[in-house]
Amino acid sequence: MGKNRNIKSGRLNSKAAIKIAVSVLSAVFFTLFAFVFIAYGLNVCKLSFVSAHYNILFWGITAVLFCLLLLCLLFYVLSRQAVYRGVLCILIFIDIASVIFYFLSSSNVLLRLISISALREYISDFGAAAVLIFILFQFLQVIILPVPGSVSVGVGVALFGPLRCSVFSFIGIFLGSLTAFAFGRLVGYKAVCWAVGKDDLDKWLKKLKGKDYLLLSVMFLLPLFPDDILCFVAGLSTMTWGYYIIMIAITRLASIFATSFSLQLIPINTWWGILIWVIMLALIIVLFALVCKYSDKLDKLVKSRLNKKER
Repeated sequence: MGKNRNIKSGRLNSKAAIKIAVSVLSAVFFTLFAFVFIAYGLNVCKLSFVSAHYNILFWGITAVLFCLLLLCLLFYVLSRQAVYRGVLCILIFIDIASVIFYFLSSSNVLLRLISISALREYISDFGAAAVLIFILFQFLQVIILPVPGSVSVGVGVALFGPLRCSVFSFIGIFLGSLTAFAFGRLVGYKAVCWAVGKDDLDKWLKKLKGKDYLLLSVMFLLPLFPDDILCFVAGLSTMTWGYYIIMIAITRLASIFATSFSLQLIPINTWWGILIWVIMLALIIVLFALVCKYSDKLDKLVKSRLNKKER
């Protein structure tokens, strides 16, 4: 009996040691991975801002990565698994961003992305294929590219005009939104469970259940919120594929067409144009606050109307 216990305890100790080694090495690996790609990206980047502040950026990013590594190891030692996994997720996200940054810098695409006129020239150089390039760009903008939708739509308006830009943008953004939702539905739940714990995630999803349809739909419709991220979040919600496809088609059409034509009709280089944009932003904030405050009543109202129609 004693020998069996010693064997079992030895196996447990070896498994624990392997688990500790894997956790520590994972944190170190993800930190070094980000450091290498960011360092190479800074070296090949031709942006004047990066060249002028290279030392500050390099040592600042190095310090941030080192602090994240220390936090990761500290929370692991303290058995704060949820926080440890959260910091590790941040490092993984930085890894993905660092790879994108490196390839954008090495291919000089980053120079074009920060300048609307340069990006316009870059896309127009492809001639007839410019439409496909723009649609692909809008698709990637939802999935991986850190470019605001309003900027890409603004470039599209300058290239194709508001109507054609709206159509092309909708095709790319709609397909990207479906891909993001699928990723959130198939992979996102497991990833978030690993990061925050299944019990905590299920608890919050249960609190949002019944409201996620309304709140997410309003967030997609209003331009104040990060629609691209919300596509992944929607994949974690109780929202069905059928509802999501219809909702995303309506809200994306409305937001894209509104952005395209408003950029054409309301200039941001005049005082009255800026005033209109400020008023619109204030109204959006107030509207969303009211929706959040009265979400229960609105949800009951919508459900009661639907039940009456069914009868």
